[in-house]
Amino acid sequence: MKKILAVFTTMVMIFALTACGGKNSAVAGVGQEAKTAKPSESVQVKPTNEKSGKILIAYFSKTGNTRSVANEIQKNIGGDIFEIKTINPYPEDYRATTIQARNEKDNNLRPELTAEVTNMASYDIIFVGYPDWWGTMPMGVFTFLGKYNFAGKTIVPFCTHEGSGFGTSISDLKNTCPQANVLQGLALRGSSAAGSQEEIAAWLKTIGMAK
Repeated sequence: MKKILAVFTTMVMIFALTACGGKNSAVAGVGQEAKTAKPSESVQVKPTNEKSGKILIAYFSKTGNTRSVANEIQKNIGGDIFEIKTINPYPEDYRATTIQARNEKDNNLRPELTAEVTNMASYDIIFVGYPDWWGTMPMGVFTFLGKYNFAGKTIVPFCTHEGSGFGTSISDLKNTCPQANVLQGLALRGSSAAGSQEEIAAWLKTIGMAK
């Protein structure tokens, strides 16, 4: 009887160890999958400060000029910041970037983005910022605008440029989001964007976004 009991106990211990080993292997497998996941995979993320809820400041910036304007807007009126980024980044070289941007425009391409706004429905006012590329918005911004329903929402455009202003981007934006209310935008020279605090503040007052 004791011998049978000892054999039974040994079998129980072996089963328990085998089960634990299997569980640890599953956890290790998940960890390995996470490590090998491609960093360029598109993910859905929520904007920075979800509590503000009504205003979203979405922007695309290659050199940082448009980013500085977006940050200044947030400084004046609050809201959430969302950076529009393409999965395949543009080249560091200026000329190479212009060639790629022109090819995307000529072929009406829509570069895939790294992230999405998961709660766009909660925003009433969306600022959309971008540099002027070949007379309009970068194609990644068209990708962004095409992902959501902007019917009944207010879009406020702003751009940086070096002499071309908005180009055709305002009419392109209106054609892309025909049911949105598009307010007067602000076009700033990229070279002076970081020092345009007064101009940004005055514009926000003019369109009724700041006191």
